[in-house]
Amino acid sequence: MPHLPSSRQRPHLVPCANLWYDWPMPRTRYVIALIVALVVLGISLLACPALIRALPGRYAYYLPEPLQELRHNPHPDTLPTPKPPNPQTPTLPNSQTPTSLPSPTPTPSPSQTPTLLPSSTPAPTATPTPTPPVSVTLTGLRHEHQGWNNCGPVTLAMVLSYWGCDDTQYDVAPVLKPDPEDKNVSPWEMESYVRSLSSSAADGTGGLGAIVRVGGTLEGLKALVRAGFPVIVETWYVRDARDQLGHYRLIIGYDDAAGQFLTYDSLHGPDVPIGYQELDELWRVFNRVYLVVYAPNRWEALAAVLGPEVLDDAAMYERALETARAEAMASPESCVAYADCADWATFSWFSAGSSLTSLGRHAEAVLAYDQARQLGLHYRMLWYQFGPYESYYATGRYGDVIALADATLVTANNLEESYYWRGLARLAQGDAAGARADFETALRYHEDWPPAVVALAGMADAP
Repeated sequence: MPHLPSSRQRPHLVPCANLWYDWPMPRTRYVIALIVALVVLGISLLACPALIRALPGRYAYYLPEPLQELRHNPHPDTLPTPKPPNPQTPTLPNSQTPTSLPSPTPTPSPSQTPTLLPSSTPAPTATPTPTPPVSVTLTGLRHEHQGWNNCGPVTLAMVLSYWGCDDTQYDVAPVLKPDPEDKNVSPWEMESYVRSLSSSAADGTGGLGAIVRVGGTLEGLKALVRAGFPVIVETWYVRDARDQLGHYRLIIGYDDAAGQFLTYDSLHGPDVPIGYQELDELWRVFNRVYLVVYAPNRWEALAAVLGPEVLDDAAMYERALETARAEAMASPESCVAYADCADWATFSWFSAGSSLTSLGRHAEAVLAYDQARQLGLHYRMLWYQFGPYESYYATGRYGDVIALADATLVTANNLEESYYWRGLARLAQGDAAGARADFETALRYHEDWPPAVVALAGMADAP
């Protein structure tokens, strides 16, 4: 038999079978595990944007900024421009020179010496106008920082607190915006909410009133504050050229010496000052709309401050229109609130269109909106204001309604107003199925919303 070395002498040999199974196998398992991990990682990365986009904004807000960027669909910074029938710049009638009354022709004086009043009759003494106080600050309000997308509800709750109402944003928001992700609550929706309140005012008269006006002025705001009325104004909020959006502010005071209003701001806190020029530039984006809440026994005092021209809708919109026309033709050399001062003219044309829409002059309104779009209308404008939809629809420009709604819904897919107007335009073009889908989607985001309910009911016999 062959001689085998002792265990001390022979080297440590591993049979071939063991070399194949015992040594290479762990390396193979590692490779397979690595491949599986990479596949899982790849699938996760591919699914990540979809998962993040599906996450409600109120939760996605807490993600790191790079992950939040994954939620946004790529889109242009401005709404689509119209396809102009004519290459020239659209203008409004009389936009170059505002209409004014003719100057009266003086009547020639008679040649004889005029008769003088008897010296014993004293001339009437004019009653001196009281000098307004240089500064006023209202007190007795409760400040709240806003929850997600609750700018409108919380600002309304703050002004209601002045009148003794205990409602907070968490009482107001479910009524005004059933969808927590809703981007917009209009001043007129807030007005309706106030009028529906069954709670009593501080003085026990029961209920509260509210009124929305447009074409406000800085002096008008100060007069309201002096009379004891806090004022909600809807304004623009500019973070940078791309990131701009609507924002409500509550005016509770002013200081002429500093040239500032004092506001309750749902983002930045109580007693936040803002310069007169800055506020006005941001306010005019919304045609200088404002909301005043009042107790019933204060209506006469409020009406006296507003005056008959402001209380008359037609006169109010005509005056706002003339202001917007004049501003469209005379842009300032510098601005303090806009990312680009060229936006001044864009917003002027848009506000002119808004007033014309309210006056029912839709053919003129679309010319103003066309001009605003040609200049570059920010993609979020139709999150908050819907005059272009109404006037383009009224003039039969259904393609513009659909194009604007499509572009707007790419940036936010839960805007019931855009679905509603697109549905009307589709129906006018004979697309009943598309219209029905839009009205149903509008109601999914805003349950029992009257415009969509009525539109859908009108389609009961449609195919």
